[in-house]
Amino acid sequence: MSDWNLKDQTAVCGVGHSPFGKRLNRSTIDLGGEAIRNALEDAGLNKNNLDGLIASFGTPIGADADTLAYALGLKLRMYNQTWAHGRFTASCLQWAAMAVKAGLANYVACLASISFSGFRKPMMGGASDNEGAREGGGGHGEDPVYGMTSPGAGSALIAQKYFAKYGATSCQLGAVAVAFRKHAALNPAAMMRTPISVEDHQNSRFVCEPLRLLDYCQINDGAACVIVTTSERARDLKKPPVFISGMQGLPAGREEFIWTHPGFGVAQQSVFDYQPELQPVYRMAGVTHADIDALFTYDAFSILVWSALERWGFCRPGEAAAFTQDGRIEVGGALPINTNGGLMSEGHIMGWNHQVEIVRQLRGECGPRQVANAQVIQWANAYGDSLIYRR
Repeated sequence: MSDWNLKDQTAVCGVGHSPFGKRLNRSTIDLGGEAIRNALEDAGLNKNNLDGLIASFGTPIGADADTLAYALGLKLRMYNQTWAHGRFTASCLQWAAMAVKAGLANYVACLASISFSGFRKPMMGGASDNEGAREGGGGHGEDPVYGMTSPGAGSALIAQKYFAKYGATSCQLGAVAVAFRKHAALNPAAMMRTPISVEDHQNSRFVCEPLRLLDYCQINDGAACVIVTTSERARDLKKPPVFISGMQGLPAGREEFIWTHPGFGVAQQSVFDYQPELQPVYRMAGVTHADIDALFTYDAFSILVWSALERWGFCRPGEAAAFTQDGRIEVGGALPINTNGGLMSEGHIMGWNHQVEIVRQLRGECGPRQVANAQVIQWANAYGDSLIYRR
């Protein structure tokens, strides 16, 4: 078993991204190619070194792995592509780590390259909802047979129940949007850099009550890439390695309503006491949530941040609303979250832009938004996948 203990056996050796923006009028192959080239340059590698590729959120919205390999002239020994879905970031990196450790590839580029602006037929939500057409409704957690097909509606349901159950307010949720926009203002790559206030949040229109426009992520184009190799190889490359200490892939099942943690009791999920301390990612990495210097999470909607904080034990149930106030989740606070500005302000690249930011934070490359002496950073989602990185 010792050969398959993956703690710190693999590392991210290069990161890169394309511009992020609305209607960039560039194909996903073009955007993905730029992200891969930038990641290779960051690592001090070239395309001939690359022998693995994992495309997250592939065709029809994202870049197709086959076409990407062909267009870039890659000679691959392994590749994979996930269902067009935003939940597979940690799983992709987990597969890449296993592949390089097993010798199936030396360097695996993992990326998402998407064009939400150019996609005319929505994949999720509305009358043409493809997600709900999956047998049994799929694992996304909405209830399409009742007409509830939108991810925003699912998140709004969670927010409504959270407010009612714990007495939390929309003003408190506004602190999440304010913090992420403050971070984006320090990030030249971010799409939305103008600071906002809680008052701005409260004055933004409802999209799906109680969630307002400023509770929502951006809808944009762009690509982000990380390259995974063995720790041994990574130590000989251009930049310091960022080690992958813990991994936990995506859970599934009826107790998983992806906008919150198990036990919250929404839709088909039962109510029970959820135990965040049992999450295996912490055992694998040999840390607890108390050792985490910064947290990154999938923030398609602001309420997901509260769900993530409670799922992973940073807060007890009902405490996340208070936890996120008074700058506590901002750079310089007790637990900085999404220092790139997140999906809500930097751009929506399915969380892959978050992985790029994590690596740069652990290298100390983030300038005015740098988390002081960052040693251990966690990627941890409301719906249960996680990675723990260390410098």
